[in-house]
Amino acid sequence: MRLINCFLIYLLSACILLACASPVSTYEKRLTGPQSPKIIVGAERMDLYLYLLQNKSVAVVANQTSMVGASHLVDTLLSKGISIKKVFSPEHGFRGNADAGEKVKGYKDKKTGLPIVSLYGNNHKPSKEDMDGIDVVVFDIQDVGVRFYTYISTMHYVMEACAEHDVKFLILDRPNPNGYYVGGPVMEKEYMSFVGLHPVPLVHGMTIAEYAKMINGQGWLSNNLKCDIIHILCENYDHRSYYQLPVRPSPNLPNMKSVYLYPSLGLFEGTCISVGRGTNHPFQCLGHPDMENAKFKFKPKSISGAKTPPFKGKECLGHDLRDFNDIILKNFKSIYLYWLTGAYRDCPDKEGFFNSYFNKLAGNSMLQNQIKDGLDEDEIYKSWEDDLINFKRIRKGYLLYPDFE
Repeated sequence: MRLINCFLIYLLSACILLACASPVSTYEKRLTGPQSPKIIVGAERMDLYLYLLQNKSVAVVANQTSMVGASHLVDTLLSKGISIKKVFSPEHGFRGNADAGEKVKGYKDKKTGLPIVSLYGNNHKPSKEDMDGIDVVVFDIQDVGVRFYTYISTMHYVMEACAEHDVKFLILDRPNPNGYYVGGPVMEKEYMSFVGLHPVPLVHGMTIAEYAKMINGQGWLSNNLKCDIIHILCENYDHRSYYQLPVRPSPNLPNMKSVYLYPSLGLFEGTCISVGRGTNHPFQCLGHPDMENAKFKFKPKSISGAKTPPFKGKECLGHDLRDFNDIILKNFKSIYLYWLTGAYRDCPDKEGFFNSYFNKLAGNSMLQNQIKDGLDEDEIYKSWEDDLINFKRIRKGYLLYPDFE
């Protein structure tokens, strides 16, 4: 019944959107509001940090999101005479076109001739050789504020390397597009991995700079090391902002719809359900070849960023969620469990629904058991309350911008 009610609300919202004859892109721009001052990201505030890099040997942690206006940060710094020795790249690579989970090897960048050192290949952490002769590491990557999005794990290991080798760590901060709420289960130590290194909720509501402060302050680096952090803040940003990403943060988050839906749909990566990888709308739909009570159809194929998607070449039955963003964004402000519990009920293969990855994504074994036991969604939300209250209390001490509450 809850799944039926959920989709009735979805249909109503879709009708309202159609009646207004307003495309989603225009709708999303309205959320920011015409009176909102333009958010200026840390990388664009060069007068605040360029002097820190002059006459220094610099390494940069960057990908395709590391833009200063229309120019890449690496190109911009080189044009300013900054001595960049190497670039560290995260998951998806320096150009951001590798598949999720695809191991990336190091290489030499054709445009700049700089060595690209992959931190999503054989090693997640820069080696002693990687750090030799480096005075400052600059971190400038757009995150989406979800615990299992691995850019924050890359940042953790780079901070650790900087602390071990007495190298300064300069963060050029960027807004968190999902920074207007905190939600989901808190990671338990037993399930920590590269898709969740810290005891934080699934949606942590912090920018990269704020998160780095928490890593330092909570003593999460090995041997309680402390990293020498310098942060350049965004201008005109707070945690009530709905920031529109100018560049897709990874291949399968192509637009703001997918970014807002990702916290809720990411858990499906630990199930037998497709979230649209291999289509033009990844993380905006869900389905399975045998799903019941489904009207939407899609057929994944091999495309850039999703070379071997689940159910490649097979027709999937499921639900189109592309018009659901307004409900999640403006009203719910939590991960949306109804799709997950509903998909479990509607998928005939109960035994094969969850895979071994699910508990790492959820951060515990309890959520899987709750779904299997048929718990009400509100009961599941309630089971997170005490941990979320405690996390919010800790989080407050590390915020650099006005909060949403």
